[in-house]
Amino acid sequence: MTAMPSSAASPSSKSAGSGDLKPPHGLTSDEVARRLARFGPNAAPDTAVNPLRAAIEKLWAPVPWMLEAAILLELVLGKVMEAGIIAGLLLFNAGLGLLQEGRAQATLAALKSRLALNASVLRDGSWTTVPAVDLAPGDVVKLALGGVVPADVRLTAGEVLLDQSMLTGESAPIEAGAGVQTFAGALVRRGEATAEVTATGARTKFGRTAELVRTAHVVSSQQKAVLRVVRNLAAFNGVVLLGLVAYAVLLKMAPGEIIPLVLTGILASIPVALPATFTLAAALGARVLAKQGVLPTRLSAVDEGATMDVLCADKTGTLTRNELTVTILRPMPGVTEAQVLALAALASSDGGQDPVDAAIRTAALGKGAAATSKVVRFVPFDPATKMSEATVEDPVGGTQRVVKGAFAAVIAIAAPSATAAASAQELEAQGFRVLAVASGPPTAMRLVGLVALSDPPRTDSAALIAELSALGVRTVMVTGDAPTTAATVAHAVGLDGAICPPGPVPPAVRPETFAVFAGVLPEDKFRLVEAFQRGGHIVGMCGDGANDAPALRQAQFGIAVSTATDVAKSAAGMVLTEPGLAGIVAAVKEGRVTFQRIQTYALNSITKKLVTVLFLGAGLIMTGHAILNPLLMVIVMITGDFLSMSLTTDNVRPSPMPNVWRIGELTIAGVAFGGCLLAFCVGVLAVGKYAMNLGQGALQTLAFVALVFGGQATIYAIRERRQLWGSRPSFWLAASSLVDIAIASTLAVGGMAMAPIPFLTVVAAFAAASIFGLALNLSKIPLFARLGFA
Repeated sequence: MTAMPSSAASPSSKSAGSGDLKPPHGLTSDEVARRLARFGPNAAPDTAVNPLRAAIEKLWAPVPWMLEAAILLELVLGKVMEAGIIAGLLLFNAGLGLLQEGRAQATLAALKSRLALNASVLRDGSWTTVPAVDLAPGDVVKLALGGVVPADVRLTAGEVLLDQSMLTGESAPIEAGAGVQTFAGALVRRGEATAEVTATGARTKFGRTAELVRTAHVVSSQQKAVLRVVRNLAAFNGVVLLGLVAYAVLLKMAPGEIIPLVLTGILASIPVALPATFTLAAALGARVLAKQGVLPTRLSAVDEGATMDVLCADKTGTLTRNELTVTILRPMPGVTEAQVLALAALASSDGGQDPVDAAIRTAALGKGAAATSKVVRFVPFDPATKMSEATVEDPVGGTQRVVKGAFAAVIAIAAPSATAAASAQELEAQGFRVLAVASGPPTAMRLVGLVALSDPPRTDSAALIAELSALGVRTVMVTGDAPTTAATVAHAVGLDGAICPPGPVPPAVRPETFAVFAGVLPEDKFRLVEAFQRGGHIVGMCGDGANDAPALRQAQFGIAVSTATDVAKSAAGMVLTEPGLAGIVAAVKEGRVTFQRIQTYALNSITKKLVTVLFLGAGLIMTGHAILNPLLMVIVMITGDFLSMSLTTDNVRPSPMPNVWRIGELTIAGVAFGGCLLAFCVGVLAVGKYAMNLGQGALQTLAFVALVFGGQATIYAIRERRQLWGSRPSFWLAASSLVDIAIASTLAVGGMAMAPIPFLTVVAAFAAASIFGLALNLSKIPLFARLGFA
């Protein structure tokens, strides 16, 4: 039965401006001008990044420095074409990086968009509407149904129902009256009030959240891996290059030979495609995830899904549905659950914004608890009495009063019940919001039952936590809600651990110490993520509200659920585009696939870069000349480094536990494989010089062919952690290998950009490389096992 609104006064009739409340006069225009000059506008500061500066920063890093040095040397030697090719590689890397910038600015823009655009303010003794940006501390503003609180304020008169879930994480709206502090961005669900502005702009809770988002920054483990690989290669190859120059001077080589040798060594040392490969692998992983309802907004998040070992999950709207639901009904003796719901629905508004009334009416409809009585008068919830009520008429013409509200308020007008009091206390201790329902003649009301409401867990939350645990990821709940409510939800989803005591987050807290962090503010979530990161963890954060934005931005793996605010979505590295949490597990698994591909490329790059520079030294000792020139090195870079980017499409097995970038072990493996590849290349060169008596030009060509064929054999040996035939290479990897071999063979036999060598010599080199690959495959298995590669 639809509740009929009555002409009785609603809570709004008692708001500021009514006869019993004398409104203040507000600030004068002159005083507002002085305060705006002192405190600034009611807006988050503009921190837009200069696009030119962002582009320049992409050219100011270790890999770009090495490429820029090579470009200068090529220009000094008059090699304009080679310089142009290297410049193209440099711009390619920079362009890919620039595509991933701008996420913090998008987050701040979303934060600003949630703030009220206009506000009703008392100025010079009269009410007027001004842009919210023009509010100053001390202004008197009016809060009305459906509005957004324009600044941090303290209520001075009236009563309102405030939804602060996006700011504090509290799942239930709060009743607020005179003296209550509320914050910019809160939504007014019911009532009307006046309030005094206490803070504006960056000083508001929302402003502090925006500042945390702006300053939140963590270097991804992927970035750290690239920098360490480049640093190690630069240090080692720099020493080898100095030795090459010293030996060349000792041989009394002319400067015209030494400079190209140095340039070739520099080019050989640069893992030119390494950053681009990381980006490409993540982009391909993102494409797969998009088909599974996961939209990565920062590509580094794809890789971080593989390394994440701790997930901080917000409660309200993430692990739960962020909607109040009737969870438990406790009818009194002689009353059924359906009757309790039917009567509660009669005392609930129909079509309003009150979430409690909406939950009760939805439950009544779902259980077919339709009332046969007709509402003749309805009084909405009054914060003063803490009840809503209806006068109803039954089919035979009799009338009765039905009330619904706080247990203490309802039991005061109905017959007391010790059983009901114990039940209410028990339910409240479990974190439920408990309402009592009473009905009967106005002078003989009796309690008919209790209604317990909660924000229930999503149906897939428990399964998500269990599956993440099986994948080696520990989940902790982080919420602004009360500890009792948080504990109830945590138990329901399988998080049965200790609850962190309320208060500041301990700076050295560990994820295994507590399962639940309750009553935390946005800055506490941010600091918790930082604390876990300081402990060496790769942290994921899953949330839906503006209060989660700083932590989502700070975490290496930030995930916003499908129902999240724009603020949360723009702060996160990934956004779930479909209901449910299954996308988190999909992101972890796809991240581990991506990690394996990137790790194989990084190992291949370390191996080749070490070998190429050492091979230059060995060739110089064996022949007294450079066995590669800059043009040949550029061709090796294009055919080797860039074609082997096809490893980003390879068929791999994801690891069962979180991955870790262990550059030390990766370098050891690269040195071991590099030693084997160097022995193969030196052996081929020795056959060409001492057995075949090839001239200097032919030896350079043979050295080029040996590097290309040996590099391909190395790729197929190391791409699979078990036997090389354990999995089939992807189509693109096989195709790129054929292209690489075809290009090298055609150039070598045809004598293009190098001296020609016989076709049979190329075939023999290919056969030798195949045998080398099989031998390397046998030796890699114990090495991978010893170093812990999974």
